[in-house]
Amino acid sequence: MEICAYTHKFPSIELARLHLDGRSGKYPTPSKNKVERRKNKMAKIIAVANQKGGVGKTTTSLNLAAGLAKENGSKILLIDFDPQASLTVASGWDNPDELETTIATLMYESINEKDVDVEKAIVHKEEFDIIPSNILLSSVETMLVTAVSREYRLREILEEIKDEYDYIILDCSPSLGMLTVNALTASGSVIIPVTAEYLSAKGLELLLNTIVQVKKRTNRELIIDGILITMYSENTNVSKYVDKLLSDTYSGKIKIYKTKIPRTIKVGESILYNRPVVYESNKAGTAYADFAREVCEE
Repeated sequence: MEICAYTHKFPSIELARLHLDGRSGKYPTPSKNKVERRKNKMAKIIAVANQKGGVGKTTTSLNLAAGLAKENGSKILLIDFDPQASLTVASGWDNPDELETTIATLMYESINEKDVDVEKAIVHKEEFDIIPSNILLSSVETMLVTAVSREYRLREILEEIKDEYDYIILDCSPSLGMLTVNALTASGSVIIPVTAEYLSAKGLELLLNTIVQVKKRTNRELIIDGILITMYSENTNVSKYVDKLLSDTYSGKIKIYKTKIPRTIKVGESILYNRPVVYESNKAGTAYADFAREVCEE
């Protein structure tokens, strides 16, 4: 059944496969997960994904990384896995295409069965570490089509460093191509930013079906941490409608984060000044800080 203004429903999807805990169908106990991750020194790898552009993936990835580091001193690695390199630009690189070593470099070496030195691509910033990206990642996606073990290349790269961080956050490209499949295969969980707009909510169907297929074929442990509503205007009927639609559709199946990121110019300004808005005391900054706490409790 197609989503429409008359039915108020989404298409039938194998939502049982998307439960946060595939064995019990219940949300995992936050404190236990957090303690076990630190105890085992194994990073929680999170893909921030949505095939639709302009939903706040990059802003969410950046502020989640900064927020987690600020909240409890977590050691974070942020990876720009998008050829558009928006996260790289937002982190201070004006000309990412001039960078010699990026995530594209590591992927190229992996595909060509060369020794991969992940450390050479990591840039250590004060708040978190980051692996930048550039347009060469587009060529890598083309190479992946015919590569051996093509879905697992990013996972193999992250195996080398996942015991060095508390969280590894992947800012995914706005597509459902091989780059996104690699990110989902490498991740333990997914956070899905969705704008408080009707078409954005409707577009969830394709991503959820992709997640189901990845879970079936390449990553049985993959779970959805939750859906984050972004660009929310509390005084508009559309925002309220989308909020209710998502809640009615996914209640008990996929978590909808309590925090909603407001629509505000402050988010754009923070990108301009290369400073995560989570450091500010405005509404957007407070919202992203609250969101980071929710993620921290998982």
